[in-house]
Amino acid sequence: MTVINPAIQSYVTEAQDLLAQLESMLLDLETLQHAEEVDAVFRALHTLKGGGGMFGFPELSAFVHHFEDAFDLVRQGKIGVSAPLIEASLQGRDHMIALLEAGGDASRTAALAGSPAAMTILDGLRRAMDSAAPPKALPVRNWQIRFRPDAMALRNGMRPDLILQELASLGQSQLVADTSSVPPLAEIDPTLSCLGWVVTLATTESRDAIASVFLFAEDAELDIAELPPVAIAAPIAEVAPPPVASTIAASPPRPVSGEVAPGTDRGGAGSRRNARGNDPALDSVRVPSGKLDAILDQLGELVIAQARLGQVAARVSDSILSGLVEEIQRLVTGLRDTTLAVRMLPIETVFGKFRRVVRDLSVELGKDIELDAEGGETEIDKNVLDRLSEPLVHMIRNAVDHGIEDASARQAAGKPQMGRVSLTARQEAGEIVITVSDDGRGLDHGRIRAKAVERGLIDAASVLGDDDLAQMIFAPGFSTAQKVTSVSGRGVGMDAVMTAITALRGSVSVHSRAGEGTRVTLRLPLTLAIIDGLLVRLGADVFVLPLNAVEECVEFDPVELSRDSGRSMLQIRELLVPFVDLCRVFGTPASTELRRRVVIVRSENERLGLVVDDIIGQHQTVIKTMSPFHAELECFSGATILGDGGVALIVDVSALIRRQTVPSSQPTALAA
Repeated sequence: MTVINPAIQSYVTEAQDLLAQLESMLLDLETLQHAEEVDAVFRALHTLKGGGGMFGFPELSAFVHHFEDAFDLVRQGKIGVSAPLIEASLQGRDHMIALLEAGGDASRTAALAGSPAAMTILDGLRRAMDSAAPPKALPVRNWQIRFRPDAMALRNGMRPDLILQELASLGQSQLVADTSSVPPLAEIDPTLSCLGWVVTLATTESRDAIASVFLFAEDAELDIAELPPVAIAAPIAEVAPPPVASTIAASPPRPVSGEVAPGTDRGGAGSRRNARGNDPALDSVRVPSGKLDAILDQLGELVIAQARLGQVAARVSDSILSGLVEEIQRLVTGLRDTTLAVRMLPIETVFGKFRRVVRDLSVELGKDIELDAEGGETEIDKNVLDRLSEPLVHMIRNAVDHGIEDASARQAAGKPQMGRVSLTARQEAGEIVITVSDDGRGLDHGRIRAKAVERGLIDAASVLGDDDLAQMIFAPGFSTAQKVTSVSGRGVGMDAVMTAITALRGSVSVHSRAGEGTRVTLRLPLTLAIIDGLLVRLGADVFVLPLNAVEECVEFDPVELSRDSGRSMLQIRELLVPFVDLCRVFGTPASTELRRRVVIVRSENERLGLVVDDIIGQHQTVIKTMSPFHAELECFSGATILGDGGVALIVDVSALIRRQTVPSSQPTALAA
């Protein structure tokens, strides 16, 4: 889609963001069914409709209008929120995206607007509205709030009148001023706060909602106590509060459009937002990702040039030049960190999509399943994030279809009827660790073994642990499903996961227990662009080890290599660590060095010692992808250009450890 007009482009971008948020709003509404969620959905639809008509998307505007009308009825309390209404709205949201992507093209949008799919969605919406029951009456709870600002509150800019107006907007209230601390008239300081208030409030809101009104009333005396309840019918859609019998004026009624009136913000921030400063939305700038990629490419070349300059300075031994090189290195490092930080995005942008995935799958499969997501604030490079969605979708679909049992099986196993899929993310050193787990039946290791033997993946006499057998599910076309469904069973999904994660220089591991569930763990690099590396030498060749995988470096006794197996154990303090000679692994001539080093690396809780000829030092490594002729070369994740113009291969520590931990009676040398 090509949009020339900047104003139209701006609307399209904002509409795409709003539609992404709309899905989350609808899912929240399905669960919470609070007035705030109804208002949020209505405002989003109202904005989409108005912008569509203004910027040349009339079909989109007309389509959205149907849903705006429906949620206006919900706001008025005439119909309630129901599962069919949410389902029709989610389908309608998907169709809105299609209309937006048509780019205002008259023929395409007309075809979409009159398509059978659009008619089906609107029919579903009408049926949902016709069958919707009136909203249930919500219990009204009585609260007594005692509020006394700090004496210095007025000097600090607090407006008690606005806070009390906002409190009154939550329901019916009565206000009594507490004048016990007011001094005689002659002694009153008008800059000090002397009054307190006792408010009796009848509302359907929670204690937290009441407390949020006083969020910025620092150092104030505040007590919120619940009084005996009184049940009053109140629709889910909030109506304007009645007049308040108090010493202040009642807050103005809520506007029909759904916008919040000044000073009556539901979250307690209406009058405070302006006092606190700028709107966060005004502090951000949209930048095309291509520009960020171009900046990073130029930064990579700058890092290489800085390394070359450092080598020149080391040869001439000029103190002034050396000082200048150090200053440039400091600036380049800061620029690198800042640029990479700009490219980092919270993983929540991907996690948010899976609530809809789990919801739709649970409806399709007739299972009651809940998704728990944690660590969404964890940040990861945009290029990694963009390629992460597909493998996670496959993993979640597998967990929902194969992992979680149906209700009868869970009941027979003594489990809660609702299944649970957990999605978590966290940062460990220079890696992002993402886990997808479920509390389902777990993997059938016996069936996996039988299938692996049948397909010739393992020998019938081989002895493998459960975790090693579990890794077989990533083999191409491997599936133990007894029947193929529309969701899974063809043996493609997990193979696609392994392919995608390997392409990102990551790793995948599986742990499962029968009857308890399965946990799949992904380990991914924070960025695919620049890393800190450790340069090591083998003969005349130089290699790079990612610094975040390096634990320590120790001296090596050549006598240890006299064993025939090519792999032995090295005692590092109280630990025994297996080690390998990289000359044997890479198939290079045997080393003639008398003094050699061992670099202890770690990945996925496994340690391995790598014997090298020498350790050169740290190096800012700009990662260059391997050529198509070398892309399949094992144990290397890329290459980099050194300061002298030479090329060094970057060792994939995770792949190397996996390769060396596979039992073998022969030295593992890579083919040249």
